[in-house]
Amino acid sequence: MGNHASLRRWIWIHKWSSIVCTAFMLLLCITGLPLIFHDEIDDLLHTQVKAAEVAEGTPLVNLDLLVAAGMATVPGQVLHFLIWDPDDRNAVMLSVGKSIDVDPSNNRIIRMDAHTGAYLDAPDVTGRFTYIMLKLHTDMFAGLPGKLFLGLMGLLFCVAIISGIVVYAPSMRKLRFGAYRRERPRVVRWLDVHNLAGILLVLWALVVGATGVINTWADLVIKIWQFGQLAEMTAQYRDRPLSTAAASVETAVRTAMQGEPQMRPAFIAFPGTLFSSKSHYAVFLRGSTPLTTKLLKPALIDADTGTLTDSRDLPWYVATLLISQPLHFGDYGGMPMKVVWAVLDVVTIVVLATGLYLWLRRRRAAPALVRGGRVQPSPANP
Repeated sequence: MGNHASLRRWIWIHKWSSIVCTAFMLLLCITGLPLIFHDEIDDLLHTQVKAAEVAEGTPLVNLDLLVAAGMATVPGQVLHFLIWDPDDRNAVMLSVGKSIDVDPSNNRIIRMDAHTGAYLDAPDVTGRFTYIMLKLHTDMFAGLPGKLFLGLMGLLFCVAIISGIVVYAPSMRKLRFGAYRRERPRVVRWLDVHNLAGILLVLWALVVGATGVINTWADLVIKIWQFGQLAEMTAQYRDRPLSTAAASVETAVRTAMQGEPQMRPAFIAFPGTLFSSKSHYAVFLRGSTPLTTKLLKPALIDADTGTLTDSRDLPWYVATLLISQPLHFGDYGGMPMKVVWAVLDVVTIVVLATGLYLWLRRRRAAPALVRGGRVQPSPANP
């Protein structure tokens, strides 16, 4: 009796956690599918000025010259970040805004040739198909509230997966694993498809669901880091005014790399931005292996003197976020991994769609069954 009551509770948990999150998870799976191939889609739909191809070992342009050339194209703008393009080793991006305290998510991006310092282009990505898909996928154009809401839906999705595992074995005790009863009514066949696809996707769905939840906390994680480790690293400089960044950007990067010669720069946060203090360049370095390229290490360089003041490994919660981002979209293993992620995403859409169909089918059937004086069978054991 106790086991039966426990199973009924798990069935209730699986049913309602699935019902609440299914529509939103369908949205995330459908928008996430093109995002797996966002680079390829952008290359197909949009032209982009390519940096000149150069021989391996060609020296990079002095960053101070590159910054000066780039900022000359946008008079009145303020430089927030200098970013080495992860998809094009020959390009550097400048992220600029109207002032140092504006929201950087609305910044304009300027692409520069990393070897010549020449201006390449300043693409407006906000109208692109992949940008619209990304916004729908991350926050539904609702900012932080949208992210947190989707994070809650992701948690319910994980609950639905775990409860589905618990419910699966008892509901299939009279059937062989993977049974598909083709001679039974359509609703039973859909149930078999739902059960088999769901149980085969358990591990992958949990990984993608959990990493998706972590990604929705990105803004909160950054705030915790700002008021935690970054505040500790810059405590003695907190009363300084906003620096005019008199020190050389090129010198700042070289100084940061002296203590970490095996690493390479990923981006620079300029004084006054959310990743730095009012008086420092924050040079973020990354490793060279498939895993360490996703991890960052900040080095704070005094923007007035060009000296290193502190450098620390990021705390575990930031490292977890950085690792979860590429894992969520499967973009760390090249095209084969992307294809695998896409196939699994499509199967997840099938699981969600069949689950939604079964629930709607049962709701439509219930009044007719009551009027006919019959008892409706359980979807788990028709």
